[in-house]
Amino acid sequence: MFSTGALTCRLFDDLYMRLFSTKQFYEADAITVKNQGITSTDLMERAGIQVFEWLHNKLKGAQVPIHIFCGIGNNGGDGLVIGRHLITAGYQVHTYIVNYSDKRSKDFLINYDRIKNADNNWPVLIASKDDFPEIQQEDILIDAIFGIGLSRPPSGWVKELIQFINDKETFTLSIDMPSGLYPDKPIEDTEAIVKSDTTLTFQAAKLSFFLPGTSQYAPYFEVLDIGLDASYLMSVTPIAETFHIQDALDRYKMREKYSHKGTYGHSLIMGGSYGKMGAVVLSAKAALRTGTGLATVFIPKCGYEIVQTALPEAMVITDESDELISSIPKELEEFTIGVGIGMGTHERSINALKKLFKGTKTPMVIDADAINSISLEKDLLKDLPKDSILTPHPGELKRLIGNWKNDYNKIEQVKSYCKKHQVIMIIKGAHTLTVQGENVFINTSGNPGMATAGSGDVLTGMITGMLSQGYKPIDAALIGVFVHGLAGDIASGNMGFEAIIASDIIENIGNAYMELFRPTEEIENDQQKESPS
Repeated sequence: MFSTGALTCRLFDDLYMRLFSTKQFYEADAITVKNQGITSTDLMERAGIQVFEWLHNKLKGAQVPIHIFCGIGNNGGDGLVIGRHLITAGYQVHTYIVNYSDKRSKDFLINYDRIKNADNNWPVLIASKDDFPEIQQEDILIDAIFGIGLSRPPSGWVKELIQFINDKETFTLSIDMPSGLYPDKPIEDTEAIVKSDTTLTFQAAKLSFFLPGTSQYAPYFEVLDIGLDASYLMSVTPIAETFHIQDALDRYKMREKYSHKGTYGHSLIMGGSYGKMGAVVLSAKAALRTGTGLATVFIPKCGYEIVQTALPEAMVITDESDELISSIPKELEEFTIGVGIGMGTHERSINALKKLFKGTKTPMVIDADAINSISLEKDLLKDLPKDSILTPHPGELKRLIGNWKNDYNKIEQVKSYCKKHQVIMIIKGAHTLTVQGENVFINTSGNPGMATAGSGDVLTGMITGMLSQGYKPIDAALIGVFVHGLAGDIASGNMGFEAIIASDIIENIGNAYMELFRPTEEIENDQQKESPS
């Protein structure tokens, strides 16, 4: 009846791409009530009806036991609204009140009275472990214990109830948030969080749904529009924004009919060392596939025949050294540069980087050993061109900014680094983050099959190729990351996660571009096929 899957890239308008803090959600609730002339109880009813309609559309009247665990705050009130509408529609509903405190919210109490009037079987009070109900594997469990307002981790018998829920092999639906998970701050107790199969979250996604340390608790979610005041939500600064296919299309630069290869720039991929020429080949080929007009590689002499044979479309300039980068090309101003791939951190290579940074004024892409060199020689930062794009993997990032306590702390450290040095940083992961100053963008394409050697080299080439075509640095980074993930998604659809290699990502860049222009209706139909049913 229900199945689960990973988050797919859904079509949202500008409002639904914005992620908000808990404080902003509470402000939005208050302003909505005021501006729309409704009560907070009306707003709760609106939210509960949305969940009921989602469930009713899935169940279509099927008589399967539904167990709703309601807290005594507003999230519990949402659960009571859902339960009342399910009862009225003829479903077999068992409602429980998780009595963890003597305090109740006003709207909870109103809806507690309403559900008692809807059914002779009043909600059952749970006050200890002895009150936990019997639940069968084929039942449905709805978690409405805690919402976004949780201030501390559940403890005592409430924590045991969450573990009881997690131990049941039944479909678990969380309302707004998996109970115990914070929307915008780190986990304190991993054993006190509901492991939801699906989360129906209100108005906008939550940042914790996208971060490595917390996303496992909300592996699939859908956003339900409950009509919060749009003018307020568009006026405040979000804590992050998700980046979707429509965003990439909106920033895409259409090619002119009367153009030539010089119109689309000249990418220079600078790197390589003995035994690591493949990285340069991948990066340069990706730049070409992404649309750069010309591509040149600057490599040690030992790689000349390799590159000329593997990539005849690229031009080659060789360093004076046989095995490593020790100098820089002439006439740097004619190139858009991606540097660091397979380069190593020899002292002569670091000195070459110093000359490169001092001789270049335009933004470049900094990857791999160029990042490691910056970690070793902090003075390199003072000459780094403004709006350059750094693309570290987790180990390189740690060497660059130091250790972090959790995902939220990592984001704050990266934001500080970007503001201080006026750079753009890409934090690679299942949902790659792109950071520019205070702005955080969350990518929605990509899959686990892209965790393969050379994938990062491809990304560097793609972003370099985007920059060469005249895209703003932030647009080059965002579109490059998204199309990179989309190409990986197409590749995985054809061969599965395990079989993907970096070259497969490159081979599907063209298909990814074509996907940007596929009719919206087709994309929506495909997404509906991938959603739980």
